[in-house]
Order: sequence, then structure tokens, then C-alpha cells
Amino acid sequence: MGYSWSTPGVGAIWDPLGLAKTPAKFERLRYVEVKHGRIAMLAVLGHLTAGSGARFPGELANSVKFTSIEGTGFAALSKLSPADIGLIVFAVGFLELRVMKETVKGEFPGDLRNGLFKEGWDAYSEMDKDRKINIELNNGRAAMMGITGMMMHEMLGVSPYFPQTPGPW
Repeated sequence: MGYSWSTPGVGAIWDPLGLAKTPAKFERLRYVEVKHGRIAMLAVLGHLTAGSGARFPGELANSVKFTSIEGTGFAALSKLSPADIGLIVFAVGFLELRVMKETVKGEFPGDLRNGLFKEGWDAYSEMDKDRKINIELNNGRAAMMGITGMMMHEMLGVSPYFPQTPGPW
């Protein structure tokens, strides 16, 4: 496919701050945007799952049961011990440095297939590939705004799901 220096299917890029001075810089920024969008989509899903009351079985450090943790987001995070937070940082670091990286140059920024799993993707037309890339970009952008809004509402003390109702939810 050979990714162009533009938004797929749109043409020229919109860069009011002049950050993408070269195609390589644009590709790096696009990769970071895709990655943060994917993380935000997972964060929204995790926030909604925790908000529904679902919990893992088992215990955290200091024999704290997952089921005893109430709330979501910052409220739940505040109940973790330093060992629990260290484990989270270690797991995220491991995924970032060893797993979720591009070892083989992909067709587009954020293509982490590393030369594998071509069966489904290669069957799409260039137009469908561009459309799917744009769908992921837009969903990621929406998720980044969504998780930011959820975090803001939580810090303001109102429900992230129904902003008109006061917390704790």
C-alpha cells in the first residue's frame, strides 16, 4: 500500500502547529496517535467494565480482594498498594518494550502485524483499507475524549456515566 503523507483517503494533512515537518515525522506522530487511541479504547472499556461492578477473582497485595475494591478509575486506583502499582507499571513497560512494537515495517503507522496475519487485510481493496484506517483513527480520537471526560467527571465528584447525578456511583 505504501502509506502516503496524508490522512488516508482525504489528501493533504492539517497541521496548524507545524509539527509534521517531514513525512517521517508525520508517520511517527500518526503512530503515536493510533497507539494512544488504542489505549484509550481499552481504558473506556475497562472503566465501563469496572463501573458495572465486574471484578477479577483473587487478591491484590496485602490480601486485598478485588471484590472489595469499590468505584472506578481514580477511586479504585487509590486503594492499590505500591506493590500493585509497581506490577501495573512493570506489565505496561513489558508490553511497550517487548510486545507491542513494530519489528517489520508495516503498511501504515500502527500496523503491528509484523508480517503476520495477512489473510484478512490483503483481501481488502485500497479504498476499504483507507476506510478502516480512518475508522480506527476516529474511534481512537473519540475514546481519548471519552476517557478524558470520564476522568474529569470523576474528579468533579459526579458520575462519569450520568453527569447529572452526584457521586459516588
